[in-house]
Amino acid sequence: MKRRSLKQDKLARVYDTEILPIWAERFGRLLLAEAKVGPNAMVLNVSCGTGYPALELLEKMDGGRIIAIDSSSALLDVARSKAEDLSGKRIFFRTEGNRERLSFDDDVYDLTFTNLGLRDFTSPPKEAMAELARVTRPGGQLLVTLPLRGTWAEFLDIYREVLTKHDRHETLQALAEYEDTLPEPDVAIEWLEAAGLENVDLVVEEFSLLFMSSREFFFAPVIEFGPLREWKRLAGKGQQMQDIFWFIKESIDAYFGDRAFSVTVVAGCLCGRKPEEREGDDVSSEGSQGDSPTEDTERQPSAADAPSALDPPPVKPPSGFPGGAPVPTVEDPVDVVVTNPSPEGASVPLLTEEDLSIHELDDADLVVLEEDDDLDTGIRDEAELPEHLRKAIAEAKDREED
Repeated sequence: MKRRSLKQDKLARVYDTEILPIWAERFGRLLLAEAKVGPNAMVLNVSCGTGYPALELLEKMDGGRIIAIDSSSALLDVARSKAEDLSGKRIFFRTEGNRERLSFDDDVYDLTFTNLGLRDFTSPPKEAMAELARVTRPGGQLLVTLPLRGTWAEFLDIYREVLTKHDRHETLQALAEYEDTLPEPDVAIEWLEAAGLENVDLVVEEFSLLFMSSREFFFAPVIEFGPLREWKRLAGKGQQMQDIFWFIKESIDAYFGDRAFSVTVVAGCLCGRKPEEREGDDVSSEGSQGDSPTEDTERQPSAADAPSALDPPPVKPPSGFPGGAPVPTVEDPVDVVVTNPSPEGASVPLLTEEDLSIHELDDADLVVLEEDDDLDTGIRDEAELPEHLRKAIAEAKDREED
């Protein structure tokens, strides 16, 4: 079993304040605007994070349930706390690790969605789309948000220029392959069509993130806990990686000087429906009957589950999905989001060659349980550490030997 790392806990603490408002929420608003759910719908949210936009969708649903899964137990703890009494009654959170195949039956959910969750699949995006479509019932809707080509363009242009100047041809190829994971719109649409969906559409919104310096860019949680790890792996390990990121840092500050470093994000929301079963198809539309689902159990809910005591009384409100209440629409977007990772706007010292790894070392970084050991900490000699950190490392090594 994979143990929970302190890095996961750190992400859970800052996600709702530092990442959600400027990143996941911008994508999630597109998803909410496209979601169509009928009365007593069964909904699956893959990679639910801290509960957005699942909890917002739940408020607009006329009965029904949401099954929300994520690989991070730390994020799920936050989501359960936000759901309060609804957790375990109308929304069910479950830890499910990254995998190629979801542990759900075919043709179950009226709506299946993931907000920025494609990267949690170990399989390629095209296969992940097919897997999401598999668990969606005929006539059901599939919604997937993802960053498209053009996202991080300004940074990637500088990255490419630095690699070209230093004849890093192998890394240039790796960078090109990384950019392919940010698909052109027609490619993203083909992924959904290849999964057998119809009425496929793509909604796109472009916005910008502003960073006051290269250091703020690299230390911003949306970067540190987002693409930075992958960007660094493209450059190799150790001194090789350190040198490349030093030149990137210098280039950003040289090009933008006193101006903010503006980075483009192209947000997309893929929408599609699974074709209805044709008359004569030998496929049962009835799912398994039984008790209401419980958290962290293996029984999978069916679209045909009978109402239980957990459900509200069957009433017909004057308006409801999909016929009455208006589907949520995207608010007028703010063109630019300014990020400031330093507390209360405090000034931050310039990045030096010694902390070129982009991550400062603190007590939380001493316990690394999730394949982070290939990332250079920026500390080249353990003797350079403060005494309390050296002592903590020694104690950790002793525990490991025991």
